[in-house]
Amino acid sequence: MDDFRLLLAETADRVTVAMDALLPRSTGPEAPVLSAMRYAALGPGKRLRPFIAIEAGRMVGAGEKGLLRVATAIECIHAYSLIHDDLPCMDDDDVRRGRPTVHREYDEATAVLAGDALQTFAFELLASPDTDLSATKRLELISRLAQAAGARGMVGGQMIDMHAERMDADINVITRMQRMKTGALIAFAAEAGAILAGAPGDVRRALEGFAHDIGLAFQIRDDLLDAEGNAAEAGKAVGKDENQGKATFVTILGLEGARDRARRLAAQAKDHLDPFGESAKLLRSAADYVLERRS
Repeated sequence: MDDFRLLLAETADRVTVAMDALLPRSTGPEAPVLSAMRYAALGPGKRLRPFIAIEAGRMVGAGEKGLLRVATAIECIHAYSLIHDDLPCMDDDDVRRGRPTVHREYDEATAVLAGDALQTFAFELLASPDTDLSATKRLELISRLAQAAGARGMVGGQMIDMHAERMDADINVITRMQRMKTGALIAFAAEAGAILAGAPGDVRRALEGFAHDIGLAFQIRDDLLDAEGNAAEAGKAVGKDENQGKATFVTILGLEGARDRARRLAAQAKDHLDPFGESAKLLRSAADYVLERRS
């Protein structure tokens, strides 16, 4: 795991450098929103979704330049979702990744606009021929990211989450919520490199299966960290789910049941990678990392 964490950190640095070069600078009267975009996107983070996109893409033969641009687009979407998730009308959080949330560092209106701008910038990146010369591939990337981020994906999952404390939610509802809210963007990350590489359908299905299972394991680990983690390590408030009466994997399955479910999902995720043999070693390590992370 130490070697994997080092590689994850190195990839995160490369993605951060790419984002720094691609994101617009803070000039002109619109400077506050540009500054807030950069504050959110360039702040500390594991960049696990970009890592999955880059490693899955490399494994199937996608080019480095296109993968970095896709990884940047994914991180922009993720950063936008965190900005909006932290707003007072959503989860009302003051700290994210060990720093003030965007609406605390700036203000609520600027935070909303920064999130909007990061979302649209992600599609601008994918639409450029610099991502890939094939218009067909670019269009598919745009379409798949729109599905992953929209009402049938991340946004829809957030809607369910906002009502979780008022629902008589069972394990099926919670699983659906997290496959949409967390899993959909991770699934796109794994699929995007295959799109760039023009990989066949069976390759894409295997990567999507891996990503869906690792995404669900990731969210269960999040629920466990909220229940038994500490704010200093997590970089954000913990214990909020219980205080708000939200249904989670932990409240439904219990701590040990949730741990067991996460372990089984991580094992399933690795099983999806069997066709790739030794070339999938880093993605298998990512599944192990998801189970052990503390932030």
